[in-house]
Amino acid sequence: MNLSITDRLVRVSAGLGMVVVDYAASIDWDIIVIVVGCWGVLTSAFGFCPFYKLMGHSTCPI
Repeated sequence: MNLSITDRLVRVSAGLGMVVVDYAASIDWDIIVIVVGCWGVLTSAFGFCPFYKLMGHSTCPI
């Protein structure tokens, strides 16, 4: 795990918000918004971000 609780809450809120906006509105970038939204939800659910790992960054207090 490399995500703190705060980081996970922000990611899940933003991800779900993007998914809801995508379904509620008809915009031209549907796939991009869904992918980014799902990425935020999935990284929050698992508590792990591969990009953080590549950069050697961690917000997890442990």
